[in-house]
Amino acid sequence: MSSQKIAIVTDSSAYIPKEVMAGLNIHVIPLWMIWDDEKFRDGVDIDPESFYKRLSNSKTIPTSSQPSAGEFIEFFKKVAENNDAIVAVLVSSKLSGTIASALAAQKDLPEIPIEIVDTYNVSMGLGFPVLAAAKAVEAGKTVEEIVSIAEGVSKEMSFLFAVDTLEFLRKGGRIGGAKALLGTALRIKPILHFEDGRIEPLMQIRTKKKALKGLLDIAESRLDGRKMAEVAVIDIDADKEGGQVAKMVEKRFGMSKVIRAGVSPVVGTHAGPGAVGLIFYPEE
Repeated sequence: MSSQKIAIVTDSSAYIPKEVMAGLNIHVIPLWMIWDDEKFRDGVDIDPESFYKRLSNSKTIPTSSQPSAGEFIEFFKKVAENNDAIVAVLVSSKLSGTIASALAAQKDLPEIPIEIVDTYNVSMGLGFPVLAAAKAVEAGKTVEEIVSIAEGVSKEMSFLFAVDTLEFLRKGGRIGGAKALLGTALRIKPILHFEDGRIEPLMQIRTKKKALKGLLDIAESRLDGRKMAEVAVIDIDADKEGGQVAKMVEKRFGMSKVIRAGVSPVVGTHAGPGAVGLIFYPEE
C-alpha cells in the first residue's frame, strides 16, 4: 500500500470521455495542431465538431505536433505541486514525439519522481491503460505496480478500425504498412489495426457495412473464448455507425458497458471523417 500521492499524466490524444475520468487523479497535456498559419491546442482551442466540419471542406489538412520538453517541464512541475510522484502514460512513440519530449523533461527534473509508460497506442487504446493506472492509484498501489499495470494493459490492447479512405493517413504521414493498400479500388473499405505501435493493414472489405461487422469478427477471433475486460467504440463524425457497432458489441459479447468516445482532432486529422474503431482488451 503506497502512502504517496501519485498523479497520472496523459496527453490529449487519449481523449477519454470526461465522465469516465471524473474523480480520478488524471492530468492531460494537450498536443498541438497546426493548420495553415494557425496553431491550436488539441481539445482546448478547437472542439471536434468545428474541427471535422472544417476538415471536410478544407483543401489542406492540419499537421500535429507533440508538446515541447519545456512544456512538459512546466506541466510536470505544476502537477508535482500537489502530488508526490507522477506516472505519465502516453501516446505511441512510433506515432508521435510526445514520449521523447517527456523523457527530456524527466531528465531535467531529477527532484520529481516521474515514470513514463509508452502504450504503443492512441485514443482509447491509450485511454484504457491510463484508466487502469488511475484506478491502481485509487487502490493504493505503488508507482512500480502502477507502471506494471499500465504496461500490462497496453500489451493486451487491440485497436481495430475501419476507414472510409486512406487519404488522410497518407497525407498525415501515419500510414505505416497500410501504404500497400494505396491505389486499390476506391470502393475498398480497409480494416486497419495497431501493431507494435504503428498503423498496419489487416483486411480489405468491399462495403462499409461488412467492414463494421468485420471489426467484431476479428475481435471474436482475438479473444479466443475470453471475455472483454473493457471495450470502447469510437467514431469520427460517424455517430450513427458508431452507435450501431456499440449495440452489436453489447449483444455479441454480452457487454453491459461499452464506452462511446469521440476522437481528438489530432487523431482525427489522420484517420479522417467516417472512421469507426473498436478498442478492447481481454480479462486476465
